[in-house]
Amino acid sequence: MSRKAGYDVHHAQVFGHCAAKTGIVPFMTLVEKVMTSEPYASAKRVFWVVDNGSSHRGKAAADRLAARFLNAVMVHTPVHASWLNQVEIYFSIVQRKVVSPNDFTRLDQVEDRLTAFGRRYNETARPFEWKFTQADLADLLARIERPEQNEHSQQPTGCDHQTAASPAAA
Repeated sequence: MSRKAGYDVHHAQVFGHCAAKTGIVPFMTLVEKVMTSEPYASAKRVFWVVDNGSSHRGKAAADRLAARFLNAVMVHTPVHASWLNQVEIYFSIVQRKVVSPNDFTRLDQVEDRLTAFGRRYNETARPFEWKFTQADLADLLARIERPEQNEHSQQPTGCDHQTAASPAAA
């Protein structure tokens, strides 16, 4: 069984359903559920932040989404950085509070527990508050760029090789 979920980062609302297996059809079923409801149906743009799972990988998936919903824009997280996607935080909560310990004897028990948790979550959840601010990001990027700038300015001209970059100070 596969749990598909979408997460509205502004309202801390989860949209989900269980499917017998993963793939394009279960993913597009979730998309259909979200995109045909308000406020998403009439929104100017709805960003779908996705990892690189097979059901939504690459340009074909982005094109399929945009062809079905003109206001939908697919954004892929970098490979191995799905933690940037807030629905992954929700999945982590589900893993700790719903799925573990794995004491299910039937698949319908899993589906019932997941559905009930999703309803309770939507009644009480608040948007995640990231502690890493835009100012923190600007500072981090500046620290990363400084060693690169210094390295490039110190290299002799006409040199065909690059020296190893020095690590940024933490």
